[in-house]
Amino acid sequence: MIPILNRINELSRIERSSGLSDTEKAEQAALRTQYLQILRGQLLTTLLNVSVMDEFGNDVTPKRLIDKRAANDQ
Repeated sequence: MIPILNRINELSRIERSSGLSDTEKAEQAALRTQYLQILRGQLLTTLLNVSVMDEFGNDVTPKRLIDKRAANDQ
């Protein structure tokens, strides 16, 4: 992911200094989309591993999250 982020930042610097060509704009948009997909995937993975506990130590994880976790395990 770091090379993607480095290239996004590089294109951003170029855009601020001298502007981007159409090819570079397309590359920047594609890289940003790819970066967001990776980020969302990581967030989903993290959330699927979360259990919600109440103040008494009871598991009150929402059923929707449990169902999603079960679907991803298959």
